[in-house]
Amino acid sequence: MMEQRRGHRFDIGDRTWQGQANCLGVDPDLFFPERGASTREAKGVCRGCVVREECLEYALVNGEKFGIWGGLSERERRRIRRQRTLARGAGGAASA
Repeated sequence: MMEQRRGHRFDIGDRTWQGQANCLGVDPDLFFPERGASTREAKGVCRGCVVREECLEYALVNGEKFGIWGGLSERERRRIRRQRTLARGAGGAASA
């Protein structure tokens, strides 16, 4: 299944990007901090990652509820999902 986001095409089922991720080999617990704990170190791993956008899109499309994905926390990803939903609604209303 292909999806278009910000001018890029993503194959939602293709996860080959994971092999190029900065987090490969890093302790996964770093990306799933306890509630209230700092996410700074995990986000630092994501910063500059060549597949950050693919990682974030994967989390958004699959509704990942926990952890740092593509350098963003669940709260930050929820904001993006909300904005996309509103944009789709506004686009549908404009064409009606």
